[in-house]
Amino acid sequence: MRKLVLVIIVLVLAAVGTAGFFYQRTRQPYRGFITGSEQFVEIPAGSSTRTIGDLLVAAGVVRDRVTFRFALWLSGRARLLKAGEYRFDQPMTPADVIGKIARGDVYVVRVTFREGLTIGEMAGIFERHGFGTAAEFIAAARDATAVRALDPAARNLEGYLFPETYSVPRRIDAASLVQRMVDQFKHAFSSELQAAATARGMSVREVVTLASIVEKETARPEERPLVAAVYENRLRIGMALQCDPTVIYALMERGKYNGNLRREDLALDSPYNTYRYPGLPPGPIAAPGKASLESAVHPAGVEFLYFVSRNDGSHEFAQTLDEHNRNVRKYQVEYFRERRSEAAGGAGKTGGPSRTASGAGFRRSSASGRGTRYRSPHFNFSLSTSK
Repeated sequence: MRKLVLVIIVLVLAAVGTAGFFYQRTRQPYRGFITGSEQFVEIPAGSSTRTIGDLLVAAGVVRDRVTFRFALWLSGRARLLKAGEYRFDQPMTPADVIGKIARGDVYVVRVTFREGLTIGEMAGIFERHGFGTAAEFIAAARDATAVRALDPAARNLEGYLFPETYSVPRRIDAASLVQRMVDQFKHAFSSELQAAATARGMSVREVVTLASIVEKETARPEERPLVAAVYENRLRIGMALQCDPTVIYALMERGKYNGNLRREDLALDSPYNTYRYPGLPPGPIAAPGKASLESAVHPAGVEFLYFVSRNDGSHEFAQTLDEHNRNVRKYQVEYFRERRSEAAGGAGKTGGPSRTASGAGFRRSSASGRGTRYRSPHFNFSLSTSK
């Protein structure tokens, strides 16, 4: 009997000692991978706790299986471990590792698509972040199935990839990211905006197309309803939109845009050329943000038909062509004449060459010299009241 008691005591002490040993290990930070490096562990959906432990041990995040199992038992979180990719870059206790996985602190990459980008420009961002190739993104964005209910005429997802900062897995594929961007568009294009569009007799495609033009014309929030009003007024009276960004989009589609819009480009035969073809272009020319979408269905109650750049990011609006031409003369002709004069004066003082007119350029007032055509501020100007 005494021997039995002694054996039991020894076993209990051994169990307590073993438990104490592993308990101490659950509180000891550990890193089995190279110091200064990082380790990624991908936990597939549906993984058992045994599989998760094996993955962590193999990656050098946890010392051994027994320590992991003991720490998991102590935590009571065995049923809370979440799938995903986790990043480890410093020593962590098994308890902290389990807490990280139970909270679902998966590793994500933040990628920003700003307002006014085209599919092609977004594809470049996708590639630069190392997610995949630009061609893969473009191919995914050609599938318009995700917006078919909203826009049956959509040939691709231009305008429907919502500009936003997304937190995504490190290995996200093009199709998954494109779907997230479409889902975000559907969230942004709320039932209120849809109802407002219906009340104005506009289809979703028309709203997004107009919003994309507004997005490209101004970056100032207070101007978006005014720009939307200019285009709505023109549409209402059957006046050509004469919108530079639509011509630029047409040139980009054909791989012919080099950053400069020339006079001869305005004669380009494309349905996106709003100088040649009346009404809205066939579809969106960029990705509009929420404010531009709102402006498209809630334009300002003004009668403006024209606007011209003030050369500081803002625009001067006008209701009549005469008023607009005066604005053009002030903000474009006279403004750049003064700049040329100042530059020439500075060159003369330093003995440098003076600027000479070559007649080799064309510039219009920030995407909207409506009612005016004139040469670049570096060359001779001429105003025309006919469009």
